Amino acid sequence: MHIMEGFLPWQWCLIWWIIALPCLMLGIYQLKKVLNVDREALPLLGVTGGFIFILSSLKLPSVTGSCSHPTGTGLSTISFGPWITAVVCAIVLLFQSLFLAHGGLSVLGANIVSMGIVGPLVGYGVYRLLRDTSVNIYITVFLVTALADMFTYVTTSLELALAYPAGTGGFVSSFILFMGIFAVTQVPLAIVEGVVLALVFKYIVTLKPDILIRLGVFSEKKIDAARSEI
Repeated sequence: MHIMEGFLPWQWCLIWWIIALPCLMLGIYQLKKVLNVDREALPLLGVTGGFIFILSSLKLPSVTGSCSHPTGTGLSTISFGPWITAVVCAIVLLFQSLFLAHGGLSVLGANIVSMGIVGPLVGYGVYRLLRDTSVNIYITVFLVTALADMFTYVTTSLELALAYPAGTGGFVSSFILFMGIFAVTQVPLAIVEGVVLALVFKYIVTLKPDILIRLGVFSEKKIDAARSEI
């Protein structure tokens, strides 16, 4: 997913930064608001950020010649929403570009948009759709995580296709090509990530259900029902 340093034309780097900056500003505002109300949310924020850093640092070779990795954004999206997740992802991506040679500073805006904004927004939409229904909590977490992962790569394919439309078929042909490169590896990877983070969420429900209730992640009734299933 990390578009490498210098790969995008400067015009597109600028466009993605213009899109990313207002989202980051909103995320910083919401983060301050959450921490002012409940400082005990800080450990959970650290856990979700740690998962994003660790999972998105795992570069796995793809059968199509590229490389892929999980994103880890589902847990943060459910716990804190998409805008705070965008801030966490921006910090993670900055460290990865500086110290792990994943991505780069010039393309940081594009990588934030794909992994930190669009992916979490799609996941959050699924979460809001299922949160107050009878769907099991862990199935909800699985779907949010898997779809946030997949749409990160859909967005990356879009970014690359816009910058490099094919000579024949233009943007559409290029988008299909990039999607094909990523999808073969990313579909099973998204499923595995969904299962892993659903298990992590089960652990949080067991140990710290009060934080989830205070943050309004799920209702107390649903949390209690999930605990009774453990």
